[in-house]
Amino acid sequence: MSAIRFELIKTCKQSGARLGKLYTPHGVIDTPIFMPVGTQATVKAMTPEELKEIGAQIILSNTYHLYLRPGEKLVEKAGGLHKFMNWDRAILTDSGGFQVFSLSDLRNITEEGVTFKSHIDGSKHFISPEKAIQIENALGADIIMAFDECTPYEADYDYTKNSMERTLRWAERCLKAHQKPDKQALFGIVQGGMFKDLRQESARQTVKMDFPGYAVGGLSIGEPKEIMYQVLDWTVPFLPENKPRYLMGVGSPDALLEGVIRGIDMFDCVLPTRIARNGTVFTSKGKLVVRNAEYAEDFRPLDDECDCYACKNYSRAYIRHLFKAKEILAARLATIHNLRFLLKLMEDVRRAIMEDSLLDFKEEFFRKYGYTNE
Repeated sequence: MSAIRFELIKTCKQSGARLGKLYTPHGVIDTPIFMPVGTQATVKAMTPEELKEIGAQIILSNTYHLYLRPGEKLVEKAGGLHKFMNWDRAILTDSGGFQVFSLSDLRNITEEGVTFKSHIDGSKHFISPEKAIQIENALGADIIMAFDECTPYEADYDYTKNSMERTLRWAERCLKAHQKPDKQALFGIVQGGMFKDLRQESARQTVKMDFPGYAVGGLSIGEPKEIMYQVLDWTVPFLPENKPRYLMGVGSPDALLEGVIRGIDMFDCVLPTRIARNGTVFTSKGKLVVRNAEYAEDFRPLDDECDCYACKNYSRAYIRHLFKAKEILAARLATIHNLRFLLKLMEDVRRAIMEDSLLDFKEEFFRKYGYTNE
């Protein structure tokens, strides 16, 4: 028995995008969906109640960070991640692979796993596919990810091929190590860098292992967006229609739309929360840097088309003042707005798929947002 079930409700006649429902142990998720990132068992600046209010159906937490602090055993003792962080909707945990490879300067990759130094205190650690799954089993998320290597964008063909093949072997080990397939759905991850044959081979072999869902990893790591879309064009047709497809680490409005059009169901990214804390917000007419002087006497909301708490109650001038005064509320309001903006975008996308009009919606959205040549 798989912990999840995916129901494909409709395919947009105009674009080929998919509308679906993902049934998890902690509720049903409407797809396509954006997942806010709660790296350390919290979406920065947000309470669980606020996340529900803006329409978050599933959030993502990070295995690497929770393993280092506070430790998966403590989370397990607390009753699992849902209880620990007081979130009763679905959670996805990544495997920590990306962080092991991106945050640790000193690491050593072998067939067995990866030895690395903690970015917190320099202590030495070892994570194998089995260890990653053991940590994720203890954390207790609804969806967990296989341990993989995210190859750098500039990696050459031979390195990428060897890495992709090792990721496939690690995927098999993850499946064998998984203790709770009826409670937690383990997703396989397609790698292969920017090489068509490696991407397709990785997709074919990963699908053979019959995971309950599939992710496309190793994108949004510095490559131009055109290349990312090309890799999706090569890869997605090899993924089964009856299972969810997840594009890891992607969250700009244009990339969400382009991903959905290419058949992706799930997305996550730290982008909306990170730029919010720096005073940048999404609006229906493009990005806005609210801390800029031009908004000092602008008493309009961040976005007059937005229905979030920040836009209903506060002006650009006030939020700019909060940023200038280094008030915590500045980050909270900008974060609430940015996450609501993307979640509402996905609501609108789902409506457009239902109406077979997603390409028209995209064209209108891009025109207002100010995207060109996309």
